[in-house]
Amino acid sequence: MSKRKNKSHKQNIRPQRKKLQPKSENQADYIEAMTECDVTFCAGPAGSGKTACSVGLACDWLLTKKINNVVVARPAIEAGRGLGHLPGGLNEKVHPYMIPILEEMKKYLGLDTYSSMRATKTIEICPLEFMRGRTFDDSFTILDEAQNATYEQIIMFITRLGRHSTAVINGDPDQTDLKRGESGAFDRLINELDDLDGVGICELEACDIVRNPIIGRIMARTGGRR
Repeated sequence: MSKRKNKSHKQNIRPQRKKLQPKSENQADYIEAMTECDVTFCAGPAGSGKTACSVGLACDWLLTKKINNVVVARPAIEAGRGLGHLPGGLNEKVHPYMIPILEEMKKYLGLDTYSSMRATKTIEICPLEFMRGRTFDDSFTILDEAQNATYEQIIMFITRLGRHSTAVINGDPDQTDLKRGESGAFDRLINELDDLDGVGICELEACDIVRNPIIGRIMARTGGRR
């Protein structure tokens, strides 16, 4: 009698969704601020968790139906160039700028849920330059790489905030692609809104970097935040 081979069930095992868990005290404070404030600013170096924490909380609120939509914006600026120099339609132009955020969302939601929410526009990727005139109710809105936005653009983003919504503005003031004279708006707004009720101000540091530990040590030694 031939023995039946046990088939592997590995193909049926779905990868576990990433869970939002702060890796440092500063990240915990950042998540708390986003939970309690209508508008939260977070400044910090690359890899310190600005995007991961905000995207993670947004996805968590989506899954628990605390919000209906997530809207992510990012200035389409790279070394002084905008969307015009890129080929393709709007989605194709925007996609390269959004890859870090989209990949993070897939980890928190799982690929199937992420794909479904993108198809139904529950998750919307919107170039900052195209947000004027809109209002987002019951939404979690994220402006990433805000150091590349002008003062007027950041104000425009904040004023898109509708009822029962949260806005998060992330950036690294030391890593701007804006020309001299156009940069500094992110820092300026943090200073202007620092003591305003309903606005949270957070700062992440080199010690919060959760990539390869050598990055944090290099940043601390060089004094840079890139």
